Amino acid sequence: MSIFGKAKTAEETFPVQKSEAEWRAALSPEAFRVLRQHATERPGTSPLNAEKRPGTFACAGCGTALFDAGTKFESGTGWPSFFAPLPAGIATTTDRSFFMTRTEVHCANCGGHLGHVFPDGPPPTGQRYCMNGVALRFEPAE
Repeated sequence: MSIFGKAKTAEETFPVQKSEAEWRAALSPEAFRVLRQHATERPGTSPLNAEKRPGTFACAGCGTALFDAGTKFESGTGWPSFFAPLPAGIATTTDRSFFMTRTEVHCANCGGHLGHVFPDGPPPTGQRYCMNGVALRFEPAE
């Protein structure tokens, strides 16, 4: 179990597999805490909150495309928020940590923890994918 109450199961396998040492070498300490240990960055700390250019938000761990910039919106939460993911980029699991039930969002390719999805977003989906900015990297459109 991680220090954040999220149990890891032996059945979880993803196309991108790395040892803990390989993940630590590839990621910043904060990105490792979020992506691999299910931590949450402090709200308002990500420069991606202000990112408004066309492009794609990808997993900081493996580069999988996750969200088109056109689905990003200002949620007022302090974290980058999107109303819809790109096809096949994310997967979800039930997160029962911290005495509540939420839907965790993780990268479908490497399993990295990205954030959570809530049913209080804007049209057309009504979903708010509230992501940790340190778990993402922005790739501007050319």
